[in-house]
Amino acid sequence: MPADRLRSDAGTYALLLRADDAQTIGVGALGELAVQPGRYVYVGSAFGPGGVQARVHRHARGDGALHWHVDYLRAVATLMRAWWTHDDTRRECAWAAALRHRPGATVPLEGFGASDCSCRSHLIRLGDGTKWTAIQDALRAEAPIHSASAEAWPP
Repeated sequence: MPADRLRSDAGTYALLLRADDAQTIGVGALGELAVQPGRYVYVGSAFGPGGVQARVHRHARGDGALHWHVDYLRAVATLMRAWWTHDDTRRECAWAAALRHRPGATVPLEGFGASDCSCRSHLIRLGDGTKWTAIQDALRAEAPIHSASAEAWPP
């Protein structure tokens, strides 16, 4: 993860994850998640100490206590890419909604990552064949003025 592009500023991020095997995992008090092989996007925000840099690096390592819902999924899925924006506006609900409306997208577990809002879920399973560029375009469309400073890893 390139530390020179990720800053400790606040912001929103999206993680593209790949699961290779079907399995059922517990997600704390939320219940069970039936993980199917395929690609998932988790959208979160980082407005605490260390900002986006600390949060994305933690998720990239995939270690530590199981604190956030995505930690449970991260234990069985590979982080493929990250997309983030350093922005004082919380964009995770709008980003998650935009991704839920993509063709073939499904919500694998209601409430995942959304315990502090009224969203259906911040975890989306992508339809087969969804391109990373289409995901980036959907996220950019939610913040067109700010999209010039949004970044992806790897580029």
